[in-house]
Amino acid sequence: MRKLEIQTIMSALFIFAGLLSANAQDANTILKNVDNVLFSAKDMSGNNKMILIDKSGNEEIREATTQQKGIDKRMFRFTSPSSQAGIAVLSLPEDVMYLYLPAFGKERRIASSAKNQNFAGTDFSYDDMESKPYSEKYTPKLLNTEGNVYVLELIPLSLKSDYSKIIMKVHKTNFYPELLEYYNKANNKVKVAKYTFNKIGNYWNPSEIEMTDLKKNHKTKMIMNDVKYDTGLADEEFTVRKLKQ
Repeated sequence: MRKLEIQTIMSALFIFAGLLSANAQDANTILKNVDNVLFSAKDMSGNNKMILIDKSGNEEIREATTQQKGIDKRMFRFTSPSSQAGIAVLSLPEDVMYLYLPAFGKERRIASSAKNQNFAGTDFSYDDMESKPYSEKYTPKLLNTEGNVYVLELIPLSLKSDYSKIIMKVHKTNFYPELLEYYNKANNKVKVAKYTFNKIGNYWNPSEIEMTDLKKNHKTKMIMNDVKYDTGLADEEFTVRKLKQ
């Protein structure tokens, strides 16, 4: 009897371990599918309208351009108003990021420890502006499914992250993110990002992202328009020299 009990327990443990492995595999597959949706194009360019909304409902509108190539090159530059025009951030491979402020006429490399800071007064952090697949930044766990979405828990691989976790809701069929909830080290929800996607040619495009800072009761809407894919952007468009032009 004793031997039978041990065999039963061991069988249960193997089944449990198998379920955990399958869950991890499913979570990894889902997150990689998200990355495939977000980074499947060879390149992308477009215009942005950014609307900053304070707790009283007052709005500030900015215009910007975005260029992206592959999975690890992105240039974002404000074009208006005049007080913001020329401010730009460049994301490059190997976690390299640069900020350019026209008032100083010099680029500044952004330290990894500073990537959690807000970019130019918006509710997007430098980390949010970085071009890097989620699967290279987080360890995913499939929590459950809700209606037409998978619910993933993302644990940052970097110890320098301000977040303890991110809860991501992923569209089951098309694998684009619909909602991200950011939790601080005290496990309190501090930011929420809502995504709207539309299809442009063969690609799903994030036509609008609404980022809300729950503590400040402040939000930033980023609306994409005039988006073009696979136009053959050159590597020279993603250099420090180009950042300062």
